[in-house]
Amino acid sequence: MKYDLILAGVGGQGVISVATIIAHAALSEGFEVRQSEVHGMAQRGGQVLSHMRFSDKEIPGDLVPKGGADMIIAMEPLEGLRYVPYLKPDGILVTAAESFVNMSGYPDIDSLHSTIKKLPKWRIIKTAELAKEAGLAKTANTVMIGAASCFLPIKSVCLEKIIADTFAKKETSVVTANAKAFKLGQAACKV
Repeated sequence: MKYDLILAGVGGQGVISVATIIAHAALSEGFEVRQSEVHGMAQRGGQVLSHMRFSDKEIPGDLVPKGGADMIIAMEPLEGLRYVPYLKPDGILVTAAESFVNMSGYPDIDSLHSTIKKLPKWRIIKTAELAKEAGLAKTANTVMIGAASCFLPIKSVCLEKIIADTFAKKETSVVTANAKAFKLGQAACKV
């Protein structure tokens, strides 16, 4: 079993945090994990990209080949569309609904959503709304992990444990909000 994943967004959206949680969960389930990140302009709202590959066998390289990704997790829709050429024909794009407008001429959000809906497999997740429902706006990336969990070959309970461990030293309200955010993202993806 091999699973290839692209994680995309812009600086400050938690792409690397999401990648770290998924990688730790995959490792805890006994998978080999390879990961490569690009985040040179992250502090200025520039693109952030992570290639992740995990398998029950040795993985020959860090980078997901074009046409090889089982899933793209995008923290914002334009960045998700940027990497569609990496998707397998039966791969899925799971993206946040909300855009992060960091340039002039940013496309209309309805146009972006319309383009996404033309893909064979997709999910658009209202992360801001669900994070607010979870009780903490900063849980948007945990909402995305929950949504992606519907397609990852990693047990949900394992992802939930890694999330709990990640936030264990924070206030109880932060731990609770992230646990709820995961469940809300997961429920939204199953609709």
